[in-house]
Amino acid sequence: MHRLITLITMLLLSNLAKADAWNEVEHGYAESNGARIHYASMGSGPLVVMIHGFPDFWYSWRHQMEGLADLFKVVAIDQRGYNRSGKPDGQENYGMQHLVGDVAAAINHLGEGSATIVGHDWGGAVAWQFAFALPQMVDNLVILNL
Repeated sequence: MHRLITLITMLLLSNLAKADAWNEVEHGYAESNGARIHYASMGSGPLVVMIHGFPDFWYSWRHQMEGLADLFKVVAIDQRGYNRSGKPDGQENYGMQHLVGDVAAAINHLGEGSATIVGHDWGGAVAWQFAFALPQMVDNLVILNL
């Protein structure tokens, strides 16, 4: 019985530590080409922008954000059309130039001129296009496609 109580106590305490980390997440919005782009951020230091894939949203980066937040300001965006970001009408509002512009808008909104860009799945395609279009805004490029 003592072992069971110890195990339950440890599990509860580990969840409290994780809850404390999530109290540090800040949410904000950047304006971009007629859409409000939602982002979640935590930490401080050089900027890292994370771009989710389909059909995810910023929360898919939660574990990586927590791991990087001690050394970096980590920002995970919701791409337009997803979760808390704007959902403008019309297919023309979802072209690659708008998606690339959304990443640039987030970086500029945060007062930075460049960032490490991390993309997964569809976010990887956006990250590549961002690097091609605006290389001066890319410190490092990380693509995760499985």
